[in-house]
Amino acid sequence: MKASEGVFDESVVYVTEQGTQVRTDEGRIVVWDVDGDGGELATYPTEQLDTINVFGGVNFSTPFVAEANEYGIVLNYFTENGQYRGSFVPEKNTIAEVRRAQYALSEADELAIAKAMIRAKIRNSRTLLSRKGVHGTEVLKDLGVRAENATDEDSLRGTEGEAAERYFDRLDETLTDGWTFEQRTKRPPEDHVNSLLSLTYVMVKNEVLSALRQYNLDPFLGVLHADRHGRPSLALDLQEEFRPIFCDAFATRLINRGTITHDDFNADNRLSDDAFKTYLGKFDDYLQEEFTHPYFEYSVTRRKAIRQQAILLRKAITGELDEYHPLEMTR
Repeated sequence: MKASEGVFDESVVYVTEQGTQVRTDEGRIVVWDVDGDGGELATYPTEQLDTINVFGGVNFSTPFVAEANEYGIVLNYFTENGQYRGSFVPEKNTIAEVRRAQYALSEADELAIAKAMIRAKIRNSRTLLSRKGVHGTEVLKDLGVRAENATDEDSLRGTEGEAAERYFDRLDETLTDGWTFEQRTKRPPEDHVNSLLSLTYVMVKNEVLSALRQYNLDPFLGVLHADRHGRPSLALDLQEEFRPIFCDAFATRLINRGTITHDDFNADNRLSDDAFKTYLGKFDDYLQEEFTHPYFEYSVTRRKAIRQQAILLRKAITGELDEYHPLEMTR
C-alpha cells in the first residue's frame, strides 16, 4: 500500500484505494482489496484509532461498523476527490451533561466565545502575512480590537467579513512567481489557488468535526454561524481560528515549494487523482508537524492542537473554564 493510502497518524486513517473494504479481523482493523488481487493492504489495532476517512469506492463491512460503534470510532465519507458526504457517529459519543450545557448557553456566552474565535482568526491572519514578509497590516490589528469589542453577532460577522476581505487582498503577495490570487471564490472555486484553499478548508473542517464529536459537543449548534439544516455550524466556528495558520499556510506551502503545480489540476480546477493522493500525504504530514502551543507552552502536533481546542471549548461551555482560549499565534 502506498503511503498516501495507508495509516497517517496514530489515531486517524485515510483510505483512498478504490475497490477496498474496511473490515474487522480478530481484534484488528483490516483494509482489504475486494476488487483486485491485493488481499490485505493494511491493518491497525482497533483500540488505536478514533477516526477513519474513506474516499470514493471504499466500504465498511457490517461487523466492522458494529465494532466502530463499540470502540467509538467515527467514520467519515468523502467522494473520491475529497468532497465530504457524511459520517457515522458512534452512540457512545454523546454525553447528555455536555449537550445540556451547550444547549443552555446564553446569547452573551455564545458571543463571548465567538469573539475570542474571530479575534484569534484576525490575529492569525496578521501572523501568517507577517511570516511571509507582508507588511502594512495594521488595519487587521484595528479590526481585531473591533472584534473584541463587538456588542452583538451581526457586528462581529461584519468585522470578520471586512477582515477577511482585507486579508485576502494581501494573500497574493505570499505566492511564488507563476501563481496569482485575485479574490476568494467558492462553489465552485474559479482558479487553482481557490481550489486548494477550498479543499483544505474541507479537510480541516473534518478534523474539527471529529474533535467536537470525540469530546461530545454537538457540531451542528454554533455560536456564530447561523443554524442551517445539515450545516456543522460549531465546526465552522471553531475552524475560523485555524484558517490562516493551518489551512492557508498549508495551501501556500504546497504552491511555493512546487509540490503542487498548475499541471496537477483538471479542467474543472480539481486536483487529478495522483495529485490528490500526494495532497493527502502532505496534508497528514503537515498535521503531524509540531509547534509550541501558545496557551499550553509545550510542543504539540497540529492535529492534537485542534483536539485541544475542542477540549478548551468544551470546558468553556461546561463552566470548567471562565472563558474560551482560542489558538492565537502572535508570531
